[in-house]
Amino acid sequence: MTDEPGAEVTTLSELADLVRSRSPLYVRYSEGPERDARGRSLDFESGLDLPGLSVNPLTPERWWTRPLNDWLARQLCQYDYLVKEEPERYAWALQGRVVARGPDNEPLLVDVEPIARLSDDVLREAEQRYRSKFDAGRGPTD
Repeated sequence: MTDEPGAEVTTLSELADLVRSRSPLYVRYSEGPERDARGRSLDFESGLDLPGLSVNPLTPERWWTRPLNDWLARQLCQYDYLVKEEPERYAWALQGRVVARGPDNEPLLVDVEPIARLSDDVLREAEQRYRSKFDAGRGPTD
């Protein structure tokens, strides 16, 4: 895995089209495929190497009945703080084979194929949609 993503996605609608045509699709926040060539994530709390790259699903679960763009906005906002905290990181869409689940129950991928880089514009659009369509931050006891 040394290829950089070939395309750049700039809107949620473009990302939705990509998900419809390339499912299952995942998102990863990192310094990119070149830096992830080792093919493993690290669980920082335990210090253990994970058996694949930690990702978040962009393809919705079958129970999801809301619009695809709502799912995408929610998924993109789950870990977007990684880009805000470390500007060298960016979001990129990828495919691969799920080999396990990480400590947060996230899919761990191997045989990764980079698909597209997600622009800052699509991340801003996702955040706006997430804030307007969801009760963001609400927990089960609120």
